[in-house]
Amino acid sequence: MKMYVKFDFNALCKKVLDEKLKEHGLKYRLLNFGEVEFYESLTQEQHKTFKKNLEDYGIEIIESQKTALVQKIKDVIVKLVFSDEIIPVKASIYIAEKLNHSYGYLSNLFSEVTYTSIENFIILQKIEYAKELIISNKQSLTEIAHRLNYSSVAHLSTQFKNTTGITPSLFQKIVTKRRKAQNRVNNIEMQYE
Repeated sequence: MKMYVKFDFNALCKKVLDEKLKEHGLKYRLLNFGEVEFYESLTQEQHKTFKKNLEDYGIEIIESQKTALVQKIKDVIVKLVFSDEIIPVKASIYIAEKLNHSYGYLSNLFSEVTYTSIENFIILQKIEYAKELIISNKQSLTEIAHRLNYSSVAHLSTQFKNTTGITPSLFQKIVTKRRKAQNRVNNIEMQYE
């Protein structure tokens, strides 16, 4: 039997971070975008131990301001793309407003640190979400295109193929074939139990 689950990475990371901070007995408050404000300074040993503890969960402490801002940009984009509501403004305006910086500055910084553009990162996130939606099998490609703010299914298909090497329709067929094959295996296994 297979079960498909959806993750809210921000909520998951926030919960792990909160639990680890409490375990270490630190006085803090969680702010938006992965920021933690400590009410007391951490000793070098506390910082080192806490950092190591978070790394076990794939969470790293960001030391530079530039890297921290790039992470905030990524967080805003993920929240924008994976949101259940359609944002009525352009992504560039949304990102600039959320982070209180000009889009030009954010775009240049993002490219400098990540060696890719914000636009490219947005496309990658949209395609990842499209894959999740196709796998969940609850929406048509037209509905997925609309949900991800594409002008048409053709536009989604072009970006999907440019990113993954296959069309969303072919991806959908592959997922369906794998499900059928897995169901057959499960049925055979149940016959022999």
